Amino acid sequence: MIEIGRHNTLPVLRIEDRGALLGSEDQWAILPRREIAEDLEPGHTLRVFVYTVGDGVLMATTLEPLAAVGDFAYLQVVDVNEHGAFVDWGLPKDLFVPFGNQYAPMEKGASYVVGVRVHHRTQRVVGASVLAGMFDDDISRLSPGDKVDLLVYGYNEHGIQVIVNRRHAGLVYHDQTFARLKPGDELEGWVSVVRDDHRLDISMQRPGRGGVDDACTRILAALDAAGGELPLHDKSRPESISRALQMSKKVFKQAVGRLYRNRRIELIEGGIRKLG
Repeated sequence: MIEIGRHNTLPVLRIEDRGALLGSEDQWAILPRREIAEDLEPGHTLRVFVYTVGDGVLMATTLEPLAAVGDFAYLQVVDVNEHGAFVDWGLPKDLFVPFGNQYAPMEKGASYVVGVRVHHRTQRVVGASVLAGMFDDDISRLSPGDKVDLLVYGYNEHGIQVIVNRRHAGLVYHDQTFARLKPGDELEGWVSVVRDDHRLDISMQRPGRGGVDDACTRILAALDAAGGELPLHDKSRPESISRALQMSKKVFKQAVGRLYRNRRIELIEGGIRKLG
């Protein structure tokens, strides 16, 4: 059975004027003639992405979409009509986002974080900027300390809402955020807590000694850029440390302690100075 909105490896049934038919006599997808290689013959198999056009006609492509069913991506609106919006997802046919799937009315030229799913009644591939209910709740393969890819999609009273590894819901708490982040930003983080509600708490710093190592490197680089001295110390406000070094005060103090013990810095009145 062909999986709509996903990659499939399908046999070539026959080649017609409109293109190659891939799959079986019971269910097939059309690979456009422009994508048919000269040596393609019936019986060959192809790995293709299958999506829908028109009244549910299945199309196959060797092109790579920016997101498959179950994925999320930051996509630009290329058109809006009386039924909804159309976003560029890297394929010849733009992805349709019905008005009912939009968190807020989409505007042509703007970009939004969009999830891709199959509409159950029509079996058409559609997009949605209403992301609730679209996340993959199976986070059993992730553990605290795992490095993950993040896509920012929103905010709440606790912090920055992120999509983890294109599939799962996560949150970066305000005290872990050291830069201005906006929807569509992509960055790396680390899992800090795997929660019982199928959500992930995310840290922007490597856990344990690795995070302190990174902080030491960042402090030394900042000292070099500032001429060897920084007006930061253990009494500095957390906001000052975060703004200057993009790290928490706790990690800053740990890194300064290590650098001091290793004779890489000295403590001066009102700050720190690099040695050597």
